[in-house]
Amino acid sequence: MTNAERCRRMAEKDGKPVAPGHELVFNLAYVFDPMLLRWVIEQPGTVFAWGGDPVIGQVPAGSDPMAATVIDLSDGRKLYNRQLRKLEQPFVRELTPETRREIERKSYFGAYKGVTDALTKYLWPELALWLTRGAASVGMTPNMVTAIGAALCVYATYLFAYGHYWQGMLAGFIFMVLDTVDGKLARCTITSSKWGNVADHGVDLIHPPFWWYFWGVGLGTWGLALSNQTFLLVMVAVVAGYVLQRVIEGMFIKDFGMDIHVWQKFDSDFRLITARRNPNFAILFFATLAGRPDIGLIVLAWWTVISLVVHAVRLVQAYAVKRSGRPIVSWMEEAQP
Repeated sequence: MTNAERCRRMAEKDGKPVAPGHELVFNLAYVFDPMLLRWVIEQPGTVFAWGGDPVIGQVPAGSDPMAATVIDLSDGRKLYNRQLRKLEQPFVRELTPETRREIERKSYFGAYKGVTDALTKYLWPELALWLTRGAASVGMTPNMVTAIGAALCVYATYLFAYGHYWQGMLAGFIFMVLDTVDGKLARCTITSSKWGNVADHGVDLIHPPFWWYFWGVGLGTWGLALSNQTFLLVMVAVVAGYVLQRVIEGMFIKDFGMDIHVWQKFDSDFRLITARRNPNFAILFFATLAGRPDIGLIVLAWWTVISLVVHAVRLVQAYAVKRSGRPIVSWMEEAQP
């Protein structure tokens, strides 16, 4: 798309009106991080610049942009992106034929969440970039990617139930990568939608317990079926632990207005390995590699319980801080210059 179309989509997606008597100004010679638009919408009279050139701002109509409050990002300062849970320097690049590929990378990595699991953050960003670029080039929508991923998710569940763990993990791996691609495609092409968000997060939220249950069912194919009592205890730990962790995360957002994993540095680091789908998937992968998918499921159950305890303790600690009169603020917001 053209830079003018990109800016139009961003302004339309934001949906918030400018302050009375103000207007948005864009310098189409530059491509910038979408968070800068959200920032100036919330702070009228602010202009972001790069090396003395205005880039994006909200200023009194007809006024000189550089007469406003100017924040020049070429000094390397970092800003807290609340939506994507990260503290980093927003990207701003002059748009030329030579910088187009670099801008694509900056836009893609700028759309990445800063606080997520280790696999998503470190293992497959380059693969997902290649797929995101390919999907955009052929005109695929994020919802198409989500639909393909959902089909693979169901197929992986079927394979697990019959003990076809390696084939199931391959289908699951592709699904997990596509689960990264649909979100990045939506953010990079400014085509996110309410339905797409519901579909993407709905699949993410619902499927993990089914994977682990049918993994347990498939153990019989390997001659490693758990006893009825052990299987029941494992499923109680896995399902109850998963649901209660989600409840705790919801309570934290409700009572403190932010994700529990961005409160303190410990919480962000723990999110890399906490008992969510991808870290749990890694546990099962290495256990199966060792020929013991049954032990993998038991370890997964224990790790879910441990993660639940950590989250519960952090929630109690947050309430204690609140009662003491101290504010609950993200460590990234505090570190912002």
